[in-house]
Order: sequence, then structure tokens, then C-alpha cells
Amino acid sequence: MLNERSKTLLKTLIEHYIAEGQPVGSRALSKFSGLDLSAATIRNVMADLEELGFIASPHTSAGRVPTSRGYRFFVDSLLTIQPLESEKIHAIKDHLHFSQPQRLINNASFLVSELTRFAGIVLTPRKAQVRIRHIEFMGLSEKRILLILVTEDGDVQNRILFTDRPYSPAELAFATNYLNQNYAARDFDYIRRCVTDDLIKIRADLQDLMAAALSASDEAMREDERQYVISGEHNLLGIEEFSSDMKRLRELFDLFEQRTALMRLLDVSHRAEGIQIFIGGESGIAPLDECSVVTAPYEVDGQVVGLVGVIGPTRMAYERVIPIVDITARLLSSSLSHQTSS
Repeated sequence: MLNERSKTLLKTLIEHYIAEGQPVGSRALSKFSGLDLSAATIRNVMADLEELGFIASPHTSAGRVPTSRGYRFFVDSLLTIQPLESEKIHAIKDHLHFSQPQRLINNASFLVSELTRFAGIVLTPRKAQVRIRHIEFMGLSEKRILLILVTEDGDVQNRILFTDRPYSPAELAFATNYLNQNYAARDFDYIRRCVTDDLIKIRADLQDLMAAALSASDEAMREDERQYVISGEHNLLGIEEFSSDMKRLRELFDLFEQRTALMRLLDVSHRAEGIQIFIGGESGIAPLDECSVVTAPYEVDGQVVGLVGVIGPTRMAYERVIPIVDITARLLSSSLSHQTSS
């Protein structure tokens, strides 16, 4: 699509904009591109790049800035990755030597945040099959029941059930005893399968309650199945693109708190191979329209179980961020695999 001259000018413009944060004019391109071109020729090339959607002209400046499409072409075709300095690699290794997997994951999130000065994120491995230690129903009001699930590792999940009719304390006690006597210490997949099969055997007046409890438990276990750890959100406060637009910043922090939409994006990235980069609207999440998300998978014993990532502005130094994320993921893989084999 682009000839070498256009590629060189686009690469120069994007690198200069990433470094300086200001729209780039013809004079700067002539100075830094290394091409012997007249100002008129450069302006013509810029007009062509703008027409193709790679750059745009802010209203307040004669210079140009990259668009998401321009960043995408830059990352895919023009980027030169810089090897990470050996001292940074050693620093990452030093912080990823703990025996507790959760501490390793927390540190990996912190490290990529500190090294990039953006928000660091780590998608945790899926939990092993959850075993239920105790199930209990507690009446709250006439048609509201609190379902309490206690797992073998001590985690407690509460869900409110809205029922079509009131249940007496005796009925709730019977349902509690039935489930605990038959399914305590079983993994949830087994419980889901057996209760579904046994519904016709359960007292007719409790079938609706059991079905509602199964549905709510399934939702609770799936929500708890996968999590992510995020660090350094405060770094985004110091980025001009965000700090000048408090509405956008609030939407971004709301996204971090609500988690559901971001988890979907991370799941998509996790299912793909290798390093993934979502630029601007590519994420499909409105609060990330001015952000880029860079992720790399990590493994345990050769099996991909999660990912390491960074969330920052589209104006990020990709050649520096990508190796930080990639090497942190590789070193996390090594540390976690070592823990499982030792």
C-alpha cells in the first residue's frame, strides 16, 4: 500500500509523536527522517497518508498525529523492537523467585507496571475444580433466600435467590441437609451434573428451589473461576491524554472495577497465540478507545494458563513495552513451572 518513502515518513512521524507528544510538522519530518525531500513533497505525502487514514490533523495545529490505523500499520510493519537491557532482565528475575504462585503473579503485575509506567495486568490461571464444603439456605424475607456456598479452600460465595413462593424454615433446613449429605466435598461440576439428574427425585415442592440454587451456584463458581491482578492504575493519572479528560479517566477506572468487559478482552487475548496488541477501538470496549493493550501468554509446564499485559495510551513506546511484557511473561512461566516441579 505504501512505498518506502511514505513508510519512512510515517515511521518518523509516529516515533517523533510518541517521544514528544506534539503534532509533527513538515519541518520536523525533513529534519529527522533522513530523506532529502522538499517541504512540498513531504506535505503531499502527508496528505496521502491522511487520506488513507494513517494520520490526522488536530484542529489546533498544522502538524499531524497518528490514528489507531496508523499505529496498527506501524506496529505490524515498521516497528523495530529494542532488546531489553540485561540489568532489567535480572531485576525481573530477582522479583520472580518466590515460592507462592499468587505472590509471583502479583509481582509480575507490579513489575510490568513499574517498568512501563502504565497499568500492569496479569490474568491468573483457572482454578482447579472447586469442591464445595458446605451449602446453606437462609430465609431473608418472604420470597428472598440467601444461598451460602463454602468451598474447600475456605472461600465463601453468597447469592440471593428470588423465589416464586415463600419457603418455611423447615423446608430450607431439609434442602440444606439434603445437599450437604449428598454432595459435600464434591467438586462443583459433579454437583451440577447430579443435581440436574436428580431434580425429578427431589420433593416436588423443593424442585424450583433446587433449580434456582443450582443456577445461582453455577454463576458464582464461573465468576470465581478466573481473575486478574491489576497494578499501577495511578500511573495513568500522570498521562496527559487521560488527565486532561476526567470523564474518560473515570470511565477507565470504572472499567477496572467492574472487570466483566475487561475480562472478556483478556479471555480473547488468552485464546490467541503469542503477543497480542489491541490499539484503540480494536478492543471493542469504549473506555479503551484511546488506549492500547499489550499482552503475552505465560505457561506452566508447557501449557498456557494466563497472560501478562499492560494498559496504556495509544501513544506508547511499543518497541520498549512489548519486550518488557514478553520477557516478564517468559520469566513468570519459568518460575511457576519450577514451583510445580519442585
